[in-house]
Amino acid sequence: MKAVTKITFYDEQGDKFFGEGPCRLLRAVEEAGSLHAAALSMGMAYTKAMKLLKTAEQALGFPLTARTTGGRAGGGSRLTVEGKEWLERYEAYRDACRAANRALYLEFFPGER
Repeated sequence: MKAVTKITFYDEQGDKFFGEGPCRLLRAVEEAGSLHAAALSMGMAYTKAMKLLKTAEQALGFPLTARTTGGRAGGGSRLTVEGKEWLERYEAYRDACRAANRALYLEFFPGER
């Protein structure tokens, strides 16, 4: 038995806009330098990846990535300063929630691991 903590952000209308999927996508963009490559590495369609980013950016009110179009020199994506800060804060909050959940779990279910 285990308790799982999932952190998901919702906008004022109750629509989900950020969670583990977008978090992993942004980390993949950071690693690959491309939204297209990041989406492929996750087995996700580029259009879905773009929709996830646009939804999150609209709810947050700032861009998470800066994208350059392709062409002869090739395109790419990178996290904006605000995007990096948001991602780091999300991950720190998520990790703190998981740690708190683990401590509470052991308090309420001391015989479990």
